[in-house]
Amino acid sequence: MKPARTEPGAYHYLLFAVCFLGGVFGGVASTLMSAYLPDVLKALQTPGEPASDSVGAVINAAFPFGMMFGGLLLGFFGDRFGRKPALQVALGCIGIFMILTGFSAGFTSVGIFRFFTGFGVGGILMTGATYLAEEWPEQTRNIALGILSITIPVGIFSAGLITFNFSDWRAGFRVGLAPLLLAGLAHFRIRESGAWRQKRTRDGARSPAAMSVFHPSVRRDLWLGSAIYGSMLIGLWAVFLWLPTWVEGLADSTGGQKARGTSMMLFAIGGLAGGFVSGWLSNLFGVKRTTLVCFAAVFILTFCLFKLNSALHPLLFLEIGLIALFFGLSQGVLNGYIPELFPTEVRASATGFCFNIGRIFTASVVFFVGWLETALGGIGNALFLFSFVFLLGFLATLFAREPEIQ
Repeated sequence: MKPARTEPGAYHYLLFAVCFLGGVFGGVASTLMSAYLPDVLKALQTPGEPASDSVGAVINAAFPFGMMFGGLLLGFFGDRFGRKPALQVALGCIGIFMILTGFSAGFTSVGIFRFFTGFGVGGILMTGATYLAEEWPEQTRNIALGILSITIPVGIFSAGLITFNFSDWRAGFRVGLAPLLLAGLAHFRIRESGAWRQKRTRDGARSPAAMSVFHPSVRRDLWLGSAIYGSMLIGLWAVFLWLPTWVEGLADSTGGQKARGTSMMLFAIGGLAGGFVSGWLSNLFGVKRTTLVCFAAVFILTFCLFKLNSALHPLLFLEIGLIALFFGLSQGVLNGYIPELFPTEVRASATGFCFNIGRIFTASVVFFVGWLETALGGIGNALFLFSFVFLLGFLATLFAREPEIQ
């Protein structure tokens, strides 16, 4: 038997580049509509009848719902038909529907195209992590998966560059041509996952997805994986969405805008740094132990930030940067942790389930934090109460096993 490769070769770096760029295009697709939304509403409104705020809300809501369905359905597709076609379908959806968005003639078509763009983004995030979990050599796998986790922030930054350089929103969405070209490269240069092919060969005529994602042998890992990833996702978005508002409330009448901007820049920088180093830390301490540290750290830091600060000062911004660092670290660690909990035949569908089931609950974050602000006397109190979801993730991780690829 040919020994397993311990160091990545040229093909591995090509595969990583495709998965990384796919995630970056996912980040671009996630943000570009928000950047151009005022222009889109103005361009497509009925003459004499300005578009209402609800139109923009529906357009924005279509995307995360598409992400959820894409992550779930393309996971099942990838287990049945292979990682490579799932990757191509995801990239194709991102590219085709971004381009179609730029040709939209009305709000209904924009909403539909945003849903299917999100469908592709949810699929690429799940498929990229699954592909690398199966193909990258074990010795440095966590490092590759950790770096893969920073694709969305890189994509958000790239969307800013596109918005800065293209004033015409229709021209901006033509960047969808790039993921289509990437899908073509994947078709000709990327091979199917070796683990998936081996499983297909062993199963013979039977479907490689014969085992259900809810099979008793994987059910425990599925629910624990969903609780681990979902709890960090919910807490992250609660803090991320409301942090600027809370910071502005501590600023004086002239410093609110700069305080918001500083907090967001620190959040982005911390997240990028955490994701980048996550693989090395996972290899050093183990993925389970590193995950436990992340949950404990964000809970303690959330308490310090929102309960012990009543004015802006340098320590407060340091705390924001540290929270973001551990958030980014957690995303990188979980990018490798979750796929390795499951056997090959259900890895993509189970990973898609764990990555996306929590998105159902994150949609309610904005509403409940706003409601709790009034009930508890401030956004800081509401966000600290919401942070108890990190304890749920900590407990779920305690009961989860240390995974190894199967």
